[in-house]
Amino acid sequence: MLGTILILLIVLFAFSFTNPRSWLYKSPSFEGLPFEQNYSLTHSTFTKEKLDEVSSFLKENSGTTSMLILENGKVVYEYGDPSDISIISSCRKSVLAMLYGNYVQEGEIDLSQTLEDLAIDDVNGLLPLEKQATIQQILSSRSGVFHLPSNGGYDKKNIKARGSVQPGSYFVYNNWDFNVAGHILELHSKKTVYEEVEKQLAIPLGFQDWNIQNQKRKVNTNKSLYSAYHMHLSTRDMAKIGQLMLQKGSWNGKQLITEDWINRLLTMTTPKDTVSKRDELPSDYPIQFSYGMMWWLFEDFHNNTDFEGAYTASGFGGQYITVLPKKNIVIAHKSNMDLQSMLGLSYRRFTPSWKYWQILNLLMEP
Repeated sequence: MLGTILILLIVLFAFSFTNPRSWLYKSPSFEGLPFEQNYSLTHSTFTKEKLDEVSSFLKENSGTTSMLILENGKVVYEYGDPSDISIISSCRKSVLAMLYGNYVQEGEIDLSQTLEDLAIDDVNGLLPLEKQATIQQILSSRSGVFHLPSNGGYDKKNIKARGSVQPGSYFVYNNWDFNVAGHILELHSKKTVYEEVEKQLAIPLGFQDWNIQNQKRKVNTNKSLYSAYHMHLSTRDMAKIGQLMLQKGSWNGKQLITEDWINRLLTMTTPKDTVSKRDELPSDYPIQFSYGMMWWLFEDFHNNTDFEGAYTASGFGGQYITVLPKKNIVIAHKSNMDLQSMLGLSYRRFTPSWKYWQILNLLMEP
């Protein structure tokens, strides 16, 4: 009897590990519309041979669990299960930045407001200098506030002593800025970040796998009062976010986010030399990024001109929404780590950034 129970538990574990959505996430709360499929590659950037090569690479050399490619708004490639839901890690920050646009356009959020204006403080208090940081500087990760965030995953090695820099003068990838940005949006909108995602993105874009109950924030009030607004999306819904960015905020004839705001998100706020210095990369490294407002901007990618004007949302472990406007291409990539994390296992499904750049290079090489 004990042996039978053990076998059943092993089978259940194996099934759940390959299908974590079956019990980690609730079913979609509404039926979204799928992308149209492009079954012909006649006028495509890609060939069948190239996509087959990419599939072999993903299977043999990466921790990719799902990837979807859109070209001219149609699906040209799928790998894995694009309906698979999991945490999108720091891609959440890029999504959050999009949600500000309409409030800024309508004058409900003034980017020149300071933390002091908004009565924002934190555990053990912010310094008077830190309270002079503006919303614009928060969104650009240049607040100069080096208070501990609730969650890890930020650039600890480049954090300076508190009060040592003027707001706006120093870039560092700090989760305190990103978490407070979520709080500021909620202050002005009177809605949660997740309600804003649903209203501004999930419903109008027709997300196919959205359920607001799948969204879970994380906070550690011993460190900071401000939550990390973790987002859990499917690969195909991530692709819709990328397509909206590519279309400058327009969807089915409606301007969901102003084009001006999309352009502002993609305007450099920190140059590539500074970003490379923070990442300890040589100036001649073949992949160079600058930073906009919570989006990473390609400045060079192996001298490939297809990446002119390209940009990406980037999340720990292999979560990406990459947009190549010059080729009308959107790439959504995921390595699902949710179940492994929940069970305390080491990450067997994991795609580090350098591996994702290999995938992109193989996919887009001339």
